[in-house]
Amino acid sequence: MTSNKMPLILDNTMGGEAMQVDLDDVDDLFGDGAPLALPPRPPSKRLRQRLDDLRSRGSCQGIVWSKTGTIASITPDGQQLQLRYVRADTKDASFSLSEPTTVAPWGNLPGGPLVHLSWGPSNSELAVIDAVGRVLIFNFNANINRPALTRKWDHDPVDDLHAIVGTYWLHNLPQTNPRVPNTPPYTPSYAPAIRNPANNSYNIGMTPIISTGPWHPHPSKSALVCITTNGTLKMFWGQINGQVQETTLELENITFGDDLITHAAVCSDRTKTLIIAMATASNQLRIAQVGINWGIPKPDGAPNVPPGSHTLNPTLSKRHVTVTNWFQPGTVDSHLDASMPKISHMEILPSIPNGSMKEWYPVVVLTVRSFVPEPNSPYTQEVQSIIDRWEFVSDQQQTFHPAFEQLGARRNSERSSPPKGNRLKKLESIVIHKIILGVHLVNFTKVICFTFHDGSVEYRDRFTMDELYREPVLDRIYSIMDVGFSQSGEPSCLQTALSPTNFSLVQLCEGGQVKWRSIDYTLADLESMTDVQVSALVAGFTISTAQAAAHGANIDDILAVARHFVNKDGFAVEWVIKMVSMMKIAVDYTEDAPHDHLIKNSVLQMCLSIINYLGWRGNFQPRQAWGKLSMLALNLRNIVIMITLSSNTINLNKNTMTPLDEPEVVNALAGCVKWSTDLLCWLCDSLFCLFDDAQFMKLLKQPQLAQMTQYLHEKNEIALHLVLCSATRGLLSAVCRRITLLDSFSTRAISWYENRDKLNPSDPRTAAHQALYAAYQRVRLYTSSSLIKADEFDKLLTTLGADIRSAYNTSLAVLGEQAARAANNQAQQGQNANAHRPEIASQEAIARGRQHCELQMLVLNAPPMSFVSVIDKFFNKDLKEFRAHSEVAKLYFSDYSILEINDGPRTLDKRRRSGVRVDLFKRIEISKKPSAGSIRSYLPWRACARCGSVMEDLAMVNNKPGLQFLLRQQFICCCGGRMALLPQEGAARS
Repeated sequence: MTSNKMPLILDNTMGGEAMQVDLDDVDDLFGDGAPLALPPRPPSKRLRQRLDDLRSRGSCQGIVWSKTGTIASITPDGQQLQLRYVRADTKDASFSLSEPTTVAPWGNLPGGPLVHLSWGPSNSELAVIDAVGRVLIFNFNANINRPALTRKWDHDPVDDLHAIVGTYWLHNLPQTNPRVPNTPPYTPSYAPAIRNPANNSYNIGMTPIISTGPWHPHPSKSALVCITTNGTLKMFWGQINGQVQETTLELENITFGDDLITHAAVCSDRTKTLIIAMATASNQLRIAQVGINWGIPKPDGAPNVPPGSHTLNPTLSKRHVTVTNWFQPGTVDSHLDASMPKISHMEILPSIPNGSMKEWYPVVVLTVRSFVPEPNSPYTQEVQSIIDRWEFVSDQQQTFHPAFEQLGARRNSERSSPPKGNRLKKLESIVIHKIILGVHLVNFTKVICFTFHDGSVEYRDRFTMDELYREPVLDRIYSIMDVGFSQSGEPSCLQTALSPTNFSLVQLCEGGQVKWRSIDYTLADLESMTDVQVSALVAGFTISTAQAAAHGANIDDILAVARHFVNKDGFAVEWVIKMVSMMKIAVDYTEDAPHDHLIKNSVLQMCLSIINYLGWRGNFQPRQAWGKLSMLALNLRNIVIMITLSSNTINLNKNTMTPLDEPEVVNALAGCVKWSTDLLCWLCDSLFCLFDDAQFMKLLKQPQLAQMTQYLHEKNEIALHLVLCSATRGLLSAVCRRITLLDSFSTRAISWYENRDKLNPSDPRTAAHQALYAAYQRVRLYTSSSLIKADEFDKLLTTLGADIRSAYNTSLAVLGEQAARAANNQAQQGQNANAHRPEIASQEAIARGRQHCELQMLVLNAPPMSFVSVIDKFFNKDLKEFRAHSEVAKLYFSDYSILEINDGPRTLDKRRRSGVRVDLFKRIEISKKPSAGSIRSYLPWRACARCGSVMEDLAMVNNKPGLQFLLRQQFICCCGGRMALLPQEGAARS
């Protein structure tokens, strides 16, 4: 040791090794045996400011998520609105959060910064509220990131007393079931999923949840209810002409500052009124009841008028119900109770029916108080939140003070029973050692979700307040969280918004960033999942997707989570099969039913959209076979809708016209005709290749079709299933008939233009007529030059359909006879009074058998055994004769790039290098960079957030009524995803 270095205590000055210290036992030096822990991170300045905002006003939610997929947030400075959405990347199909689109249609904000956002249940309406309670309403029908302004706030008062402390949107007018008259309107709840241990399958029941009013009389409109700090109720509602109007009601006559309302919450009641809970600055909790009379005249013997057709003139009425004190120190088991004299959140849970539907659980008022220690406090104190609850108890007899009874006895008055009243019953409070920053009601208000400052999320039962989803429960699944998922966000969170499906959340963090987090599967590794876990996973996704469909909610974040399991054998197929069977979705269109039933089957479209997305791996990756089939089916459906709507009549200021009178519409339909005829040619070429495939024709001679199906899977071939499955065959037949109709119409139009007198060049109609003439010539060119004629191919499909019906009738006759005998026996023995007649029971059994077979073919499983003879006849007779009249060589060498169906390595590489996309509306190739053979697009693009399909944004450059009428049908992609406007620099990357 050198002379200038002081020896340490643990150094061995005798030259040996240094003294060893067992660091594991250092914690025992003080005798407590507990490990030392760092003190918790003190709350930041931004978090304290957020709590101050929550305590000062009841409405200050700065980030919200709509049912249609738009995420709106207020910028940190409160001056602008930002719009985001979850979108699929076209490179690998994975979902991520989009870049923000900034919206600020106001010049300045004289009322202070933006403080609150609230989404409506219909029409994608967003209410934007500033610090003094001015209300501005946007509509997002056209795009998820480009709104239209439906209400301005220029005439709203700039007064702090009008600041809004509570908001509520009325529910949509429910649709009653015409098959079950005199039944109250309800929303289906698909839960629980109960496991059958014998085969690991799940039985999913449907529970009706009674819908409670009041509602806006128009089925597609809602109304925004706002409570101001001076006790005024404002209702913003849509008139039948589309204008947003305002109706007000004074709830409280406030004369003192202590009576000002700081927080308010509103819910609908089974009495078709609104229940309003209000917290005042003097710690009072007041309950009021408000009724709405829309001023609709009652019909006097006249036929029923469609809802929403009357001019509305609403009036509001009120009734004060009860009052109590929300701050009662000493009633909570917490030494910090008295230190929390301010509310940060208030929610009101509506009355809901119990399991028997005969009784209703009462309304519950819930408040949150939070404690944060002072920054320079010498004491070590932890953060804490207290949840207080009150039940709204009705029909309780009021009691009077004995002095009033004595007064009545002196006056010899008769003693009467006290009147019935209402009161707020205090329930046990819940103490949580975290800061609650958000309260969300989910699962029909049966579950309360709390989000915290550290990013954690808790779900609690409404009735017991017990924490839910702490452990997986695979035998009885109520939520996707029961399957083995967990949910959490980033720490340092200021605000959180749950998605409508509860599969993900977005957070507004302290640094101003907006982050998106999906739920995480934590039960097992994806590679080691058991069959029981996969079956539970399918059940969880099924009930969540069905619930989203019942609410009209976007399912993109469900698909984002499902992407992780797409490689599990049978996951996607079993998911769709379970959806179809549980929701009783029609997939059997074997009978000659009108194509309208198939086209209007929106739930089937959602199932096809699920298969389409999960079969898509990115624009430059090969698709799964079932993804190809669903992609073609969705595009066929979209083209049929477009051609059908183009022949509709539009009323314009007492005049009528059809979209076919505009050249832009006819040119778009010409592109659809070209795409459809190319599809027919590709389909015939694929079938002819199978006809020339010796191995395939050999497999047709076997009694089972499983090996043939496996061979088709190996070749990634879908042509045979396209014509065998009744749903896709019906779409092909529908598009063939629309093409034939357009061909006939274009022939007559061309003849009319050619035979009429030559127009004067100075006539302004001359240019329009010439453009229409050229557009119809283009349609005629595509139909006449097609290698496969639509009407001839439709005849081939008709013959195949007749053979399939005959095969079903023969093979399923046994099922019909068995069902008829069973129904007959039950009727004779009187075992089932509701049993159907034998002939009806037979028809239903055959229909169930066809539904099962059609569903299996829709997901590319093997056709039934009865189809062996049908397929053999189709290839060896019908297709052989059709082939004899076709130009096989030209079909084989034709270019089918417009379909984007061929996904060989060379084809995908060429598509990637060219940068060419197919316009979803016009069905032509477009590109953002110049290249030979493609059309350079100078217009902004709109892209589907789910499947990545694109189209030019024509709505902003062409306002012709016919084109606008068709474009309104393209607000939603053919796959059901929402369209978003792409920035100019981002269009080329999509």
